[in-house]
Amino acid sequence: MLGSKTAKFEALAKAYSAEIYRYAYWLTRDRFTAEDLVQETFSRAWTNWDSLRVEDSAKSWLYTILRHEHARLFERKRLDIVDDVDLDTLEDRRLRGVSPDLAIREALHALPTVYREPLLLQVLGGFSCEEIAEMMGTTAGAVMTRLSRARLALRRTIAAAGPRESAR
Repeated sequence: MLGSKTAKFEALAKAYSAEIYRYAYWLTRDRFTAEDLVQETFSRAWTNWDSLRVEDSAKSWLYTILRHEHARLFERKRLDIVDDVDLDTLEDRRLRGVSPDLAIREALHALPTVYREPLLLQVLGGFSCEEIAEMMGTTAGAVMTRLSRARLALRRTIAAAGPRESAR
């Protein structure tokens, strides 16, 4: 019985480890943190292997574990909170101006997390709106709205960056 469990888990790990790492990297933007997240994800998956009811849903189960592990990174972190700032308007400017070839990556990183996360789950993970909604604890309609807004924001950001890039 244990041999069968181990073999199934090893097959699962081989099948999804690259995808899980890619998503972890997109979440953290740090290779070492992503590797730690993947390791912790598979560790928790092994510990809770018996709770997986349908093996066909193992991929989304792993992504959900990864999202929870990523959230745990920030559980104890205390951040200074400014009440008068709309969080949806904040953008990540760490990668600005690195290279014209990185316009799409910059645009993705500039998206608010609430829009970036479902977009990456759909594009990198290949999940449907219903699967993303289940993982994020929201409705499929909310996911579709966030995906539409994410794509619109990407188009606007890339269109706005286009003339500046060609002027160089």
